[in-house]
Amino acid sequence: MQGPAEFSLQDTTGGQTAVLAGDWTTTHLGTCGDELRDAVRVRSDVTFDLDAVRRMDTAGAFAVVRAAGEKFDLTRVKAKPETRRLLELVDAAYRVKPVVRKEPEGFNQLTIRVGRGVVSLGEEFLDTMAFQGRLLVATVRMIGRLVTAPGRIRWAPIFSQMERSGLDAIPIVAVTTFFVGSVVALLGVNLLQQFGAEVFVVELIGVAMIREFNIVITAVLLSGRSASAFAAELGSMKMTQEVDAMQVMGVDPFEALVLPRLIAMLITIPLLTFIATLAGLLGGLVVTWSMLGLGPVFFLQRIVENVGSTHFFVALVKAPFMAATIAGIGCRQGLLVGGDVESLGRRVTAAVVHAIFAIIMLDAIFAVIFMQLDI
Repeated sequence: MQGPAEFSLQDTTGGQTAVLAGDWTTTHLGTCGDELRDAVRVRSDVTFDLDAVRRMDTAGAFAVVRAAGEKFDLTRVKAKPETRRLLELVDAAYRVKPVVRKEPEGFNQLTIRVGRGVVSLGEEFLDTMAFQGRLLVATVRMIGRLVTAPGRIRWAPIFSQMERSGLDAIPIVAVTTFFVGSVVALLGVNLLQQFGAEVFVVELIGVAMIREFNIVITAVLLSGRSASAFAAELGSMKMTQEVDAMQVMGVDPFEALVLPRLIAMLITIPLLTFIATLAGLLGGLVVTWSMLGLGPVFFLQRIVENVGSTHFFVALVKAPFMAATIAGIGCRQGLLVGGDVESLGRRVTAAVVHAIFAIIMLDAIFAVIFMQLDI
């Protein structure tokens, strides 16, 4: 038989006694706990008689302990052994003071944030390298399949990605590198005129555009254009559970989604690098022709004789690594998207930032290597 919690106050020779009865549980407590606290608040000699209590849980025990407050004493409690143990447990938990952790401030907070950033950067680097390793294995497997079973290769998505990542990017790459070549020429002319050596601006433009700026500008533009697109496309497929559906159907999402984008980047980046080289040289030619009167024949002759094709092949050596970096980082961030739009935005932003950072780092590494090889 169940009944609501209730109590009554009785005056005895030893003081006042609070006699509790009924079920002191969560479902039957109601406002009885607050009423008990208000009734015994002003008295310090209250004894609690709980023999008539049929059932009690932690909510009822907490109501009794809270009503007694700091003057709660088990020696002034008359109850069954199991009820006394419950009251003792709740009283011990109630009296525990929360530990307030002092938040670091100033320089300590700065060092903590820097440390977390370094650890996060290391973890991100290891995860990216693992993804690139898996991508390399899938590429080798596809090359073997190209010989044994070329019909199993998905050519349609490869050509589609080549068009979107390559042909559609030609205008922005050409225009950007044209103005970069013009800026390099302007800086070279203003600087070399002070020494009467403005004719060497042709070699400056040639080395800068053929060796460095063509591949770097192309890769940076594709990082903002293609890496973000890869992350957004794969991320939206992850949000709508299309990737999970492909796995259920027995299709490897890595080979169906990531590999075509990598192959498209491997093919299109060298072509875009060539177009960027021509556009950059054209920008430098326009500036030198208009400011110094150096005609196209003289400009191209000095490029062929004093610059040569070695610098262009140096840029082409970097192209596959740039392609793998852009495709790998973009696809990896897309596959890490969670189930919300906020996660998609963070991953798209991370894809662009990480890809640009990796490209600059790769270019610096190659610069050191070629310098040591005297190339």
